[in-house]
Amino acid sequence: MALAHIPWPLPALAAWACAWLVFVALQRIPGFPPVAALLLACLVGTVASVLGGSWWRRGLIAAGFPLSLALLGAASLPTWAWLVPLALLLLVYPLNAWRDAPLFPTPHRALHALAAQAPLPPGARVLDAGSGLGDGLMALRHAYPAARLEGLEWSWPLRLLCALRCPWARVRRGDMWAADWGGYQLVYLFQRPESMARAAAKAQAEMAPGTWLVSLEFAVPGVLPSAQLRPAGGRVVWLYRMPGVAAPGA
Repeated sequence: MALAHIPWPLPALAAWACAWLVFVALQRIPGFPPVAALLLACLVGTVASVLGGSWWRRGLIAAGFPLSLALLGAASLPTWAWLVPLALLLLVYPLNAWRDAPLFPTPHRALHALAAQAPLPPGARVLDAGSGLGDGLMALRHAYPAARLEGLEWSWPLRLLCALRCPWARVRRGDMWAADWGGYQLVYLFQRPESMARAAAKAQAEMAPGTWLVSLEFAVPGVLPSAQLRPAGGRVVWLYRMPGVAAPGA
């Protein structure tokens, strides 16, 4: 996923250029519908946007082509056609998913020492709740090569891309808050700070004694962790062993 590491604004320029190339090439096909050309060109930008390093960069990558097209007046399109870019963005980033974390990728080495603090038996079920593009699953695989890794992602395009990147994991589309965490020995999260009390309450209610809730960067408020990982120059990993992680007032 190299676009996130290319100096800005090169990722946006590359995505916009690709979208324009697709649009111009399709426009040259006799009889090709302009709306279909717009749809496919916007799809290029929307797919590329998931590789942006932050929310505002993802928005610029996705919106650059349709905005430039509108400003240039380079296409004769019905008014409703300009809803296409918005529909694509909502498809990739559903509104209910905005309540959870944005697409924050887990650094590949962030969980390197996790197995030493939270050992699991071979074949243990491990869930990445909100798996995004699969970076968390990749980090978990380094930590637990013998585990049965599963990912849960609400956005179906992200779920598809995650499954393609992580063919060794079972990746499903679903709501992480509605799914049952009871069958997992470890649940991994990279969420928002305000989501952590809810996650702790869910883990407390559903997960078995001795299992683990693991959070990258954000702690459960008001609860002492069972262990912490503090990699040099990296984000803190917070480990909570069941039972007893419910936050006060959760």
